[in-house]
Amino acid sequence: MKAEINYFIRKMKEGDMRRMAEKEQKDCQGRGKRQEQEKIQEQEVQQEKMIQQKQNIQGGTDGMDYGEIHISVRRLVEFILRHGDIDNRYQASPDNAMQEGGRIHRMIQRRMGAEYQAEVSLKYTMPGEQYLLIVEGRADGVIHHNGRVIIDEIKGTYGDLARMREPKSLHLAQAKCYAYMYGVRESIAEIGVRMTYCNMYSEELRYFYEDYSFSELEEWFQGLAAAYRKWADYAWNWRKIRQESIEGLAFPFPYREGQKELVANVYRTIYHKKKLFLEAPTGVGKTISTIYPAIQAMGRDMGEKIFYLTAKTITRTVAEDTLNLLRNKGLRVKSVILTAKEKICFMEDTDCNPENCPYARGHYDRVNEAVFDILTTQESFCREKIEAYAKKHQVCPFEMCLDMSLFADVIICDYNYLFDPHIYLKRFFGESSAGEGKREGSKREEAKKDEIMNKILVGKGAPGSYIFLIDEAHNLLERGREMYSALLWKEQFVELSEEIEQTLMSDMEQENTYRKKQDVSGQYMFRLEEKKTVELTYMSEKIQVSDFFEQSGDDIREDGMPEQGSHLWNVGEETENINIKETGMGGIRKSNAKYHRGKSVLVKQGYGEKMLYHLRKCNQELLLLKRECSQYRIIENLEAFMQNLLRFQTVLDDYLSEAEEVELSVRELLLNFYFEVNHFLSIYDLLDDNYVMYTQICQDGSFFVKLLCVNPGENLKNCMMRARSTILFSATFLPIQYYKKLLGGDKEDYEVYAKSVFHPAKRALLIASDVTSKYTRRSQSEYYNIARYIEEIVRNRHGNYMVFCPSYAFLRIIYDLYAEHFGHEDRECILQNESMSEADREEFLEKFQANCKDSGNGIGQTKAAKESGLKNMGEDKVLIGFCVLGGIFSEGIDLKNDSLIGVIIIGTGLPQVCDEREILKAYFDANGEDGFDYSYRYPGMNKVLQAAGRVIRTVEDVGIIALLDERFLQYSYRRLFPLEWQQFDAVTVNNVAKRVERFWDEWL
Repeated sequence: MKAEINYFIRKMKEGDMRRMAEKEQKDCQGRGKRQEQEKIQEQEVQQEKMIQQKQNIQGGTDGMDYGEIHISVRRLVEFILRHGDIDNRYQASPDNAMQEGGRIHRMIQRRMGAEYQAEVSLKYTMPGEQYLLIVEGRADGVIHHNGRVIIDEIKGTYGDLARMREPKSLHLAQAKCYAYMYGVRESIAEIGVRMTYCNMYSEELRYFYEDYSFSELEEWFQGLAAAYRKWADYAWNWRKIRQESIEGLAFPFPYREGQKELVANVYRTIYHKKKLFLEAPTGVGKTISTIYPAIQAMGRDMGEKIFYLTAKTITRTVAEDTLNLLRNKGLRVKSVILTAKEKICFMEDTDCNPENCPYARGHYDRVNEAVFDILTTQESFCREKIEAYAKKHQVCPFEMCLDMSLFADVIICDYNYLFDPHIYLKRFFGESSAGEGKREGSKREEAKKDEIMNKILVGKGAPGSYIFLIDEAHNLLERGREMYSALLWKEQFVELSEEIEQTLMSDMEQENTYRKKQDVSGQYMFRLEEKKTVELTYMSEKIQVSDFFEQSGDDIREDGMPEQGSHLWNVGEETENINIKETGMGGIRKSNAKYHRGKSVLVKQGYGEKMLYHLRKCNQELLLLKRECSQYRIIENLEAFMQNLLRFQTVLDDYLSEAEEVELSVRELLLNFYFEVNHFLSIYDLLDDNYVMYTQICQDGSFFVKLLCVNPGENLKNCMMRARSTILFSATFLPIQYYKKLLGGDKEDYEVYAKSVFHPAKRALLIASDVTSKYTRRSQSEYYNIARYIEEIVRNRHGNYMVFCPSYAFLRIIYDLYAEHFGHEDRECILQNESMSEADREEFLEKFQANCKDSGNGIGQTKAAKESGLKNMGEDKVLIGFCVLGGIFSEGIDLKNDSLIGVIIIGTGLPQVCDEREILKAYFDANGEDGFDYSYRYPGMNKVLQAAGRVIRTVEDVGIIALLDERFLQYSYRRLFPLEWQQFDAVTVNNVAKRVERFWDEWL
């Protein structure tokens, strides 16, 4: 009461009647909440006084510009106090760990009495010379008991609580931070800390207690804050440098026609917090036209980080080159390119544990020093620099690269780091799953709060924000379907069962534990081979392995344990000591249980046999589904299979959380299968009207069940909600409404079509009216005519051409016919193979560069040079690259000037007819759309437009685009042409040569 009276007196003296009225209103909401608010306000007043005193000491408040740096307790502890090795031998928590953890928290909190205050918000502010360092968090619980105050920190775990000897150091450090912050607020001299661990499956609890004096907490916490201060100082000073450099940054080039409007549209979208779907043809300069306005928005506090997301490595390089261009104009930004672990790893095998990798050993002891080193000496954290500093400090380059993203202003990375539900950057985007927001708005808002709290730097008290720039966004549709779909093969369950059986047999043979049945109490015996018998816990009779997998299992409980009194339970002295109730879903290990004598944990703890049982149950359900399926079958209910799959994952999860005592090859198989199962379960939780479940029997008799995300728009939209604004851009984004619907656009989001800067006369668009790639028309004569078309087009001018075919089989037929009938010494043909390495791809493209240098073709030269080039054309050659439409060479490559002068596209690019495409077609037909357009025509036309875009790359380029399929003359396809394709010539194989000759005569 004394504190309350003093509070009112002080406010009355200060004349702040408004706050008094607000306080009186809050009193109606409960005395406990009122007291908490009073304490917070009192703390803020005290801190304001401290700031005022500091400013007075520095000579007054004029000109002072105080900002704030926020960091959550969890991030502070995990960043400063991390230590030890990287070790992938312990399975990470599954994707639903946060949801399960929240459930456990709420369950425990509800069980506590009136003395337990849950979810107590705490904030501690430390003034500095230029900014306030604010540490924030929420204590899970504050207990008031017999005059004592105890901070409760709850942690869910999948491990065995009986094996815990002490709380984990980082968990305890979080609790100590809350204890100190609460002690400051309440002026408490002594405060206790309770660590509450709960098994996620069995809901068993284990507690650890510790008492602290306020003085020792204060000394510890201030040391922690001081260790972070150098990072905060750096972040604050760098932000000032960055903002000042942006203020005077001009666009690096004279604006092309329409480019200024494009830049303005991007900036306007960010300002209004919308999404923009931007069709930007080649040559518009879409990279600089999106990055520059995003940088300008950052300079005006409309974004703290820019994520530039791509589907291909080459476009990441283009983004970094654009940033370097702006740096040359005075921009100061930190940027990082996130490289896949397999590409940046120093080791031959990516096996992240201290035994196999010296960079994993002690990584967390050295990584902060490595990060600070590169942070204070470099501005571009590209792959080469990351590798150099990682080797210098002997740390993992991949993990260091992820750490650099915390301090980067621009993060250049693959789509996965934002959209993939398993790979996305949790350090930025919280722990919520991508689909969670659409089911419960409050959860989405809570995740957003956590996201804000997890930021390292926020400007001038306003929460930081993200800007997403999504390049080549047409690729995001199929990638989205892939990321949010899941598939399991029936054969996986059978093969894994066989591996586990073999491991059990081998392990027990080595231990020489073969005994007679009557000598074993409470154990299951089954015959693995005719003359070999091994022991498995909880089983009592000898059976064949095949028999074991055919039994009904009716007398096995849901947790995998036999029912008391069943024929599988050998009632004896040992079984009476097993506490079935306490074991639960994850607790097959009890100190008083009967164990095996095998060497491995898999055998000794009974994991192997429990996994075999649940694998059998899953296999039975899949067998039932297979019997009901002829070719493919849409299914409505998968509950029985999912329940058994979840039980299997429970046992597998428990096993993988333990360190294996011997090296088992099956463990790696189990770990890989765990991730597949976990992905399937997490996608199952997202199922809604945008999904189709189906089963399919393949030609070889194999069988799978798939959760197909037909429309990924909702999931993608939820991911994009993490940003202030998202700009999606592509050179082929037609029809725009198709992409807008399937990529998570809303009606109020913007659409812009950027005008092409190329002169239409520099491109000849030719459409064949007498050939097609339709299956019904494929014949030897049709193939010959297509090969002849290629020759008629290339014979008028030496240079480099690409021919895009519908498939590898089609490519081989056309190539063989062309080589047979039109092959000459001055014709060089190269082919795209089905499996080309990165070196093979580079060699393929280098052929085009080399032929360009020697060609003397004369595009863009003076009239005299052109005439000279024509005279010498006999010395040149024709290079023809035969490629697959939609493959690695049909988009993302940049062959400028004479490197490519013609593209010949055979067919309309329609995806191959298959069961899944037919499922897509039926889905969209049922939802009021044209199913053929959505599943075949639109994706096919996109591949055509991408391939055609290879020939004209700069405003100086001149080239030919030939579409060899009469279907392009139909309105259904012509309506999908971009604006610059409105002028074209319909040709035949007999007159196409004259049209090509006339075109080149106009330019040479």
